[in-house]
Amino acid sequence: MARMFVDGDDLVVHLSWREKAAARRGDVRAPLTAVSRVTVEPDWWRALRGVPRRGLWSAGTRCIGTRVHEGGADFVAIRHGRPVVCVELRAAAPFSLVATSVPTLTEARDTSRMLGEQAPHLDTSTRFRLPLPVQEELPVPEEESPPS
Repeated sequence: MARMFVDGDDLVVHLSWREKAAARRGDVRAPLTAVSRVTVEPDWWRALRGVPRRGLWSAGTRCIGTRVHEGGADFVAIRHGRPVVCVELRAAAPFSLVATSVPTLTEARDTSRMLGEQAPHLDTSTRFRLPLPVQEELPVPEEESPPS
């Protein structure tokens, strides 16, 4: 089972060799300075956003790999029926969300608290994850805006 922990100045999601094979990638690393919010999702399926891009998606049992959506890409290592620790990352990070299942809700809260204490610049304005941007709400790049 994937484990989330802090190694020096990095957040690390360590994958077992089977999970690495399923996700077709190695461990996930992101700087702690990129962590913007840490939340716990008791319902595993609520942590899934977007559509699968790469990995293993076994309906109702497990999801591991990369998912893409309007706001970027997420990395998930989630098992059915287990709580999920969700870590939102800033734009400089390789993913916008990293989510991993943990065995119990107590362990999820402990992991969330530990990550929250280690990350230097958390957004604590709400204890819930931010919604994904909608295509109509995304800013239009300068070169695509119509002339005035």
